[in-house]
Amino acid sequence: MSDDQNTPAGPDLTQGVAIADLLDGKLVGHVGDRAVLLVKTGDDIFAVDAFCTHYHGPLAEGLVTGTTIRCPWHHACFDLRSGEATCAPAFAPLDVWQVERTGDRIVVRDKRSAAPSSAASSPAPRPRTIVIVGAGAAGFAAAEMLCRRGYDGRLTMIGQEASLPVDRPNLSKDYLAGSAPEDWLPLRSEDFYRDSEIGLRLGQQVAAIDPDARAVTLADGETLVFDALLLATGAAPVRLPIPGGADDRIFTLRSQADCRAIIDAAATARRVLVVGASFIGLEVAASLRTRGLDVHVVAPEARPMERVLGAAMGDFVRALHEQHGVVFHLGDTVVRYDGRRATLKSGVAIDADLVVEGVGVKPRLDLAERAGLVLDRGVVVDQFLRTSAPGIYAAGDIARWPDPHSGAHIRVEHWVVAQRQGQVAALNMLGEKTAFDAVPFFWSQHYDVPINYVGHAEEWDEIVVEGSIAGKDCLLRYRKGGRQLAVASIFRDLASLTEEAGLEQAAHRA
Repeated sequence: MSDDQNTPAGPDLTQGVAIADLLDGKLVGHVGDRAVLLVKTGDDIFAVDAFCTHYHGPLAEGLVTGTTIRCPWHHACFDLRSGEATCAPAFAPLDVWQVERTGDRIVVRDKRSAAPSSAASSPAPRPRTIVIVGAGAAGFAAAEMLCRRGYDGRLTMIGQEASLPVDRPNLSKDYLAGSAPEDWLPLRSEDFYRDSEIGLRLGQQVAAIDPDARAVTLADGETLVFDALLLATGAAPVRLPIPGGADDRIFTLRSQADCRAIIDAAATARRVLVVGASFIGLEVAASLRTRGLDVHVVAPEARPMERVLGAAMGDFVRALHEQHGVVFHLGDTVVRYDGRRATLKSGVAIDADLVVEGVGVKPRLDLAERAGLVLDRGVVVDQFLRTSAPGIYAAGDIARWPDPHSGAHIRVEHWVVAQRQGQVAALNMLGEKTAFDAVPFFWSQHYDVPINYVGHAEEWDEIVVEGSIAGKDCLLRYRKGGRQLAVASIFRDLASLTEEAGLEQAAHRA
């Protein structure tokens, strides 16, 4: 947390302020040494923490819709009445203060006790045993929501990685760049799982799922029975076969162990070759440039990120990286790497001490396939994230769901989408019927430039640009047949939130 967030600013709210001082319905002040945000919505006035509990985004710059406030940075949502983090990527609640209103003045009093999360309201009996297969974004979010809603049955989460569930976006961003300490990575400490009575089984493989017997078999032969199961196995990085016998110098980035291995290799390296101009590939490039390495990027496409963001944004991203010293070799591939030198298809040779592949991921579908679940380029789920097998749900990178915004069945590989699906799956395992209708959202960081994207546009026939891409102040609208499907933006956080809310409202009207 920055010093600015620890330093009281604005008026002392315990001394009172005029309602007229709440410009656009918000005012940042302080109570003691705590920064507090006043929010007026309708006839109600609330006092909450001024900063998001995720990455400490300034909520005064966010969007208020009803009694919800949305963080401008990564679109977490909070209930202004209770402070509850209602929508990932934030999980911890905001503190809330009592507000007294006398005439045209507002006085903030003592901090209120945290309101308990509302329990699941379904009359259906809760499952006695729940198993979560996968300890990534969706799996963690589901376990956290189950605990938040007072689930008191047996809850087991199985992860094949040895580390606690981590904040994976940080692996290619601040942590890899060396600007975030390792203790930022875990989404929760070991104490959380112990105190919440979550049976955390790390470093274990699931060998099979039997939907009829409602049982999970681990690789060591142990069997766990379940009444409800969430399949959240995520995705595995694609590895391109590169001849040359230097596999120990070729890395992918998915886990905390992967990131540590790259950092260790980079410590004695001078130059790195990044294969792939994907979001992960270019975030790795930016992070390793921050560490002072020479970085070359090889990719078969003509522009980085053009398939997702379009030509103009792709040209901007390339120019941004080139300004920071990255050398691109586009329209090319690696045909050999011997641990010291990479040879490209074009014949160019590049001396490189290590190679990082960032060419995409593949959903881990083997368990679902062997269990006989219906697949279609992912695990097919309904609007409640139920698979074709009773009692089994799927969320995250493997799930293909009916998206009310695009009108199509889609599967996306976004961190926030996976977390929000995990939350919805948890509610439905508790007997609620909550449809997953969140607008897909992701963010990508390149040096000091964030790119936010809301919606889902696999193809478009028009991109409308507002503002200046080169000036790092823009919003791009992706349309097909006159219908807006998605929006990308740079430093237009409030506009991004507004567009997200508009897409939500349009889907609810449809």
